[in-house]
Amino acid sequence: MKITFIGGGNMAGAMIGGLIHHGSTPSHICAVETDAMRRQQLAEACGVTVTASIPDGIHGSEIVILAVKPQQLRAVANQAAQFLQNKLVISIAAGVRASDLSQWLNRHEFIIRAMPNTPALIGEGVTGLYALPLVDSRQKEQATTILEAIGTVIWVDEEAQLDAVTALSGSGPAYVFYFLEAMQEAGTQLGLTADTAKQLAMQTFLGATHLAAQSNDTLATLRMKVTSQGGTTEQALLSMEQADIRGAFIRAMHAACDRSRQMGEIFGRT
Repeated sequence: MKITFIGGGNMAGAMIGGLIHHGSTPSHICAVETDAMRRQQLAEACGVTVTASIPDGIHGSEIVILAVKPQQLRAVANQAAQFLQNKLVISIAAGVRASDLSQWLNRHEFIIRAMPNTPALIGEGVTGLYALPLVDSRQKEQATTILEAIGTVIWVDEEAQLDAVTALSGSGPAYVFYFLEAMQEAGTQLGLTADTAKQLAMQTFLGATHLAAQSNDTLATLRMKVTSQGGTTEQALLSMEQADIRGAFIRAMHAACDRSRQMGEIFGRT
C-alpha cells in the first residue's frame, strides 16, 4: 500500500512507526506537514517521504489518512478534494461526520472514520472504525491492517456508535489516569511514598486488566472473587457504592458521548 498522511503529529507519527514496524516500506509512506522541523523529524526517524504540499503528497498514493485537528479538517479537505479520485480516505479527526467530510471532498464516497486512543503511541491502542456504504471489503481490510499497526481494531455498524467509542476508549485513558492519580494520592495519605504508591497502582491496573483479558469469568465475577465477606475490599466497595461512584462514572461517559455528538454538529456547520 502507498499511503499519504496529511498531518504529521503524534498520532500520525505513531501510525507511521507502527506500519514500518509491521513491515511497510518507508518509501511507500508520505507525510504532508507544514512545520519544517516536524518534517525533518519524520524523515530522519522513519525514513518516509515528507512534503509541505498536499497535491505532491497525495500523488501516487492509494490511501490518504487525514490526521489533522477537527477544526483544520475542512480547509485541508478543500485543498485535497480534487486530487483524491477513487482513493480511500481515512479520517482520524474526532467528531467530524463522514457525511460532512464527504461534502467537503466533493461528495467523495470512499471514506472511513477512525477513533484511535493515545495508547496507540506505544502500539497498545484500540481504534473504532466506521465506513461509508460504498467502501468495499478490500478497503476495509486495508484500513484494518493500517490501524492494527497501533493496536486493536473494532468496527461499528452505525456512525453514531463512534460517539460511544469516543466516550469509552477515546477518552478512556484519561479516566484510567484519573483513578491512578487518586490511588497514588490515597497511598501517600496512608504512609507510602509517592513512587511506591504509583508503582502499586499502575501494576494493579495492569495485572487486573490482563487477568480480565485471559479469564472466562465476567467482570462482575472477577470483582466478587476479590471481595471476601466482611473484608477490606468489601468495605472499600461499600464506600464507593454509598458515594455512587459507579453512577457518577456512567454519567460522565454519557456526558462525553453527548459532547462528541455536539462536536459533530458544530464542525458540520462551520
